[in-house]
Parts: sequence; structure tokens; C-alpha cells
Amino acid sequence: MISAILWILLFLAALGFWRVMVGPTVPDRIVAADAVSVILTTMLALMGLVFDNTVFADIAIAFAVLAFADVLIMAKFFEHGELHL
Repeated sequence: MISAILWILLFLAALGFWRVMVGPTVPDRIVAADAVSVILTTMLALMGLVFDNTVFADIAIAFAVLAFADVLIMAKFFEHGELHL
């Protein structure tokens, strides 16, 4: 059952990646990138259940934090045209 869910999530991530590449506007692409990161984080957590390994949870947490920071950096860059750190 979990393997079927993983395949469905992989398909949804592929659709989200297509929206990142083809998206009509920049905000659409940023939202799609955020959605893909959430889907991939969920996949990592489920893979931890499938393989009965807690390392996947650590990887999922690190990936979620980096994905959140990535979305903030992209939004700031496209708002101002450059990064004002």
C-alpha cells in the first residue's frame, strides 16, 4: 500500500516539476517548487517507514528546512531583482 502511495507522490512531484519548468509566471513557479519540496519531504518520511530506518527522518527534516529557506530566497530575489542581505 505504501509503495503505491510513493508512486502516486512521485507522479505528483513530476507534475509539479513540469509546472516549475513551464509555469506562466514567476510566482507560479515558486509555489510549484514549494509544493514539489513538500511532496519530496513526504516521500522521504514514507521511505523511512518502508525501510524501517530513522535516518530518512533526519534527511527529511534537513531537506524541509533547506527547501523553506530556498523558497524565501527565491521570493526575495524576484521581488527586488537582487539579494539585499
